[in-house]
Amino acid sequence: MEQPNLKFIKEIVGDDKAFEKSLIDIIKQEFPAEASLFTKNFSQKKYTEASTNVHKLKHKISLLGLEEGFEIAYEFENELKNGNTALHPEFLEILHKIHLYLLE
Repeated sequence: MEQPNLKFIKEIVGDDKAFEKSLIDIIKQEFPAEASLFTKNFSQKKYTEASTNVHKLKHKISLLGLEEGFEIAYEFENELKNGNTALHPEFLEILHKIHLYLLE
């Protein structure tokens, strides 16, 4: 499975290292809280709220170069609105990979 990377961020920022650092810092700051809120809402079977959390996380997934992960998140977001939780294990795997990547 694909791994998080900075390729897309580097395409966006070009040679602007300060902007690159700013984007990465924002992701590092926001990701843990957003992932935690998703976990809380999902565990409480608040699937509409969890879908909104996935929507926010989906953009960070994309920024970190996870094209397949983005597609899974997109599908999961829509399926959660209908109470379908089948993609939950795959989504958790994506979140785990991002968490580990951001710790590096």
